Amino acid sequence: MKRFRQIFGISLLLGAGLFIIAADHIDAPEVQGGTSDITDFYVFQGKNTDNMVFVANLQGLLSPNATANASFDENVMIEFNIDTNGDNVEDLVIQAIKKDDKMIFVGPVAPSQTGLVSTLEASNFGNDVSKVEITPYGSPAIIGTSRDGMSFFAGPRDDPFFMDFAQYSAIISGNASGFNNPGSDTFAGTNVLSVVVEVPKTMIGGSGTINTWVESKRKQ
Repeated sequence: MKRFRQIFGISLLLGAGLFIIAADHIDAPEVQGGTSDITDFYVFQGKNTDNMVFVANLQGLLSPNATANASFDENVMIEFNIDTNGDNVEDLVIQAIKKDDKMIFVGPVAPSQTGLVSTLEASNFGNDVSKVEITPYGSPAIIGTSRDGMSFFAGPRDDPFFMDFAQYSAIISGNASGFNNPGSDTFAGTNVLSVVVEVPKTMIGGSGTINTWVESKRKQ
């Protein structure tokens, strides 16, 4: 049994069919620059409208040179938490953790324990898990699928978050009244490591409203 403790998390309230994001760039000093730093959490309806897509981006501000050497940490688990009844406690989890050159996915499954400490809900990475080869930098995306209609990806991607950080700082300091159009993308040319899972809605509560959040948790 492998136990993991929370390092960092981002939360969302998701209504079915909506596109919602949360971001945390630059301002998490305890994890900034480490393998557990979550930069963004995206949840949206898939191209197949019967599915929902969960995306966690990690290790932001990677230059192209740094991206080639960046890798997921085998001691850090990414946990997507899903609350289906509005009590702000996870009813389902989807867990992702690196093993050798693959990303292992577990769930959606009811967790054996809730809160800041989690247990990896798999037995020796056997038949109860899905796997996808981690896409190398500069290579076409490798997509894994499962028999129950889920799809998976793990690997480097261009950072999709847009932020004119210099103009934002000018506004906060009182030296500007608003953003420019067009603005300057502070994160242009930088990359992240992405973990993506697409799930049929029937596996996570159908068409109702869910609360969802993502955490990075390090093995104890």
